Amino acid sequence: MATPNGTLVHPAYFLLVGIPGLGPNVHFWLAFPLCFMYGLATLGNLAIVLIIRMERQLHEPMYLFLAMLSTTDLVLSSVTMPKMTSLFLTGIQEIEFNVCLAQMFLIHALSAMESAVLLAMAFDRFVAICHPLRHASVLTRPTVAKIGLAALIRGFVFFFPLPFILKRLSYCQTHTVTHSYCLHQDIMKLSCTDTTVNVVYGLFIILSVMGVDSLFIGLSYILILRAVVDMSSWGAALKALNTCISHLCAVLVFYVPLIGLSVVHRLGGPTSLLHVIMANIYLLLPPVVNPIVYGAKTKKIRSRVLRIFSLDGR
Repeated sequence: MATPNGTLVHPAYFLLVGIPGLGPNVHFWLAFPLCFMYGLATLGNLAIVLIIRMERQLHEPMYLFLAMLSTTDLVLSSVTMPKMTSLFLTGIQEIEFNVCLAQMFLIHALSAMESAVLLAMAFDRFVAICHPLRHASVLTRPTVAKIGLAALIRGFVFFFPLPFILKRLSYCQTHTVTHSYCLHQDIMKLSCTDTTVNVVYGLFIILSVMGVDSLFIGLSYILILRAVVDMSSWGAALKALNTCISHLCAVLVFYVPLIGLSVVHRLGGPTSLLHVIMANIYLLLPPVVNPIVYGAKTKKIRSRVLRIFSLDGR
C-alpha cells in the first residue's frame, strides 16, 4: 500500500534482531567468539592471497582461483561480521535503510561470485584430471583472468536490480529484520505491498546463478569420478582425488547451508531460529573454514606458512 497521495513509505532505518530468543547478555558474550572468527577469517584469507601473490610458483590456475575465493571471502566477512559484532556488543539495532540495502546487495552479489569461483575451480580439477595434457593450453592466465572478471560482472549484473525492486515497495508495518544482517527475503517480508516481482525475480536468480553453478559442479565431479575409476593405478586415482578434497569441502560448506536456507525460506511461515542459524552458518562459516582447509591440505601453501613461522622464530 502506498500513501493516499501515491508516494511510497520507506523507513529511516530497520532494526536488526540478532539471534531471536537470546537476551542482551547472551548477545554480548557471543560477540567475543564472533570477533575471533572475524580475525581468523581476515588473517587466513589475507595470508593465502599474499602468499599466492608473492610466490611465482603458485601462479597456476588452481591457486589463482583460490586467491579469488579468499578475496571474496575476505570482503564478505568484512561486510557482515563487524556490524554483527557491533550489534551484539552495544545492542544498537538500527541500520539505515539505504545502508541495509547496500549490505543486502553486497552479500548476495559476493555469494554469487563465490559460487562462480567454486564452479571455475571444479572446471580446473576436471581439466587437470580428465584432460591433463590440455590443462596448460586451456586454462592460461588470460583465460583465468577473464573467468574472474566474468564472475565479478555476473554477480553485479544479476543482483544489481534487488535494491531497486525493494525501493518500489512500501514499508508501513514492522521494520524489524529478523537476522543479524540484511537479506532480500527478510526485507521483502516487511513490505505491505505486492511482492510478486520480488518473489519471482529472487527465485529466478537463485536458480539461474547458484542452481546452474551447483549442477555444473556436480557434473564436473561425475566426469572426474568416471575418469578416476578408469585409471589403471589405484595410487594415481587416490592422488587425483586428493587434489579435489579441499575444493569438495569448500563446495559443501557453501552449498549445504545455502540449500538449507533456501528450503526453509521457501516453506513459508514466520522466520524462526532455524532460519537465523542457517543464515549465520551460510555467511560466517565459509570465510573461516576455507583458509583452514586449503592451508592444511595444500602442501605449497602449508610449507610457505611454516617457513614464515620458522623465520620468525629465529
